[in-house]
Amino acid sequence: MAVYTEIGDDELITYCAGYELGEVLSCKGITEGVENSNYLLTLTSGLYILTLYEKRVKQVDLPFFLNLMNHVAQAGVPCPRPIADRDGTSLRELAGRSCALISFLPGMSPKRPKPFHCGELGRVLAEFHLASSDFDMTRSNDLSVGAWRGLLESCGRLANDLSPGIYDQLETEIEILEREWPTELPSGVIHGDLFPDNVFFRGEYLSGIIDFYFACNDCYAFDLAVCLNAWCFEPGNSFNITKAATLLNNYAEVRGVSQKEMAALPILARGAALRFLLTRLYDFTHTPKDALVVVKDPMEYWDKLQFHKTASNPRDYGWKL
Repeated sequence: MAVYTEIGDDELITYCAGYELGEVLSCKGITEGVENSNYLLTLTSGLYILTLYEKRVKQVDLPFFLNLMNHVAQAGVPCPRPIADRDGTSLRELAGRSCALISFLPGMSPKRPKPFHCGELGRVLAEFHLASSDFDMTRSNDLSVGAWRGLLESCGRLANDLSPGIYDQLETEIEILEREWPTELPSGVIHGDLFPDNVFFRGEYLSGIIDFYFACNDCYAFDLAVCLNAWCFEPGNSFNITKAATLLNNYAEVRGVSQKEMAALPILARGAALRFLLTRLYDFTHTPKDALVVVKDPMEYWDKLQFHKTASNPRDYGWKL
């Protein structure tokens, strides 16, 4: 989440009048994240998230995201729902941007995830994969292995400002992953971006997952690989195998996992690290200096990538065989 587009008071009041939700009491920008402009909106009926979709999000994909949230929420997955206006429309326009009003979920994102957080994440991620298995819309993963070379080239030699020579090293890594990337794994709709700031807890229980704007069709194990990178490294980027084992084995208790998926995990985790390194690098080189947004450190994922290059089988992640 972030703020790129400012909203005038009058246009916000006019916009909210299209819902049966009451008067606007306050509106505050949310700076976390990098994709869309987000506001915490307080109306007399309660709290909501107002999301304005920025240029990276394709307009044609918006019905997929909004319908997916509704679909998995109806199946019992704890996630927000888009709010329909007086005309029954969830996707609208504000300040020159497509936008949606989303229900607010209570809870806190863990700043320092513990094993029980990872266990809850594994359980709910498996429930999400099962709930989305009969979703009748599809969307390709625009940030999978086929996109990485283009991302690197779009950043150019500015990558070397972060670390001398890293452009060539990343180019070599892409060549390896393009050659070794697994195929024909069990697939369906994945979340694609389940970082701790997209997951809420109340006490020891997961109360919600948010931010579905990277959701797409891909292999389920790639979602697990994303989570390993986002949840199972300590400050300094040392890998915590206890967290990983709890996440993976709780997931497997809910949704059966094949031997082929297990065997692919090291290369998928390596690819997931590279994917976030490259998108962070893109944001580092392309985000306007005056944008009210936090640009995250690409080099964090360089360190994680080095760990995954040493992993040779799923035991290195604590997965019980």
